[in-house]
Amino acid sequence: MAKSSYEQIKIDEKKIVEEMEKNARYSIDDIAKNCGFSRQKVWRLIKRLEEQKIIWGYHAVADYEKLDSKEYIILIKRSLKNMERLVDTIISREIEERAKILNAKISSSYYLNGHYDWIICLIAEDIKTAKKFSETLNKTYGEYIKESLLLENIFPVKRCGLVNPNIKRLRDFL
Repeated sequence: MAKSSYEQIKIDEKKIVEEMEKNARYSIDDIAKNCGFSRQKVWRLIKRLEEQKIIWGYHAVADYEKLDSKEYIILIKRSLKNMERLVDTIISREIEERAKILNAKISSSYYLNGHYDWIICLIAEDIKTAKKFSETLNKTYGEYIKESLLLENIFPVKRCGLVNPNIKRLRDFL
């Protein structure tokens, strides 16, 4: 049975996104060749994906250690207090401004379902800076935070769908 054109478009879009996740610098010609599509089809579908905010943007996957920085993860379990003010703060990006003041950067942030309710991935020069940021969060938003846990990412095995090109160095950490 033939798929509807809507279903086929969704399948084609997923194929294109998978190619772009491998390397966002691929040219439209490269993506078209790898997917078996025409250049025009790829261009049209990428524009559609961008307009629908399915593709939010493009970025490089960096080795923070070589940039004299480290990656930290903060797990947060929220209190039972009404979260409206905190959600407004998250939407306004105020937390990111607090990180900038400490010369740190939030690289990712997720609302979760599970034991913890929020995860913040932070790039900072050292554990001292990461601790200051975590303490700032706890002081500023303490009424909303029941528990927080700061972790240091020792070695990224895979980031943004890409395997670390230095994967063999993992042995150094075991």
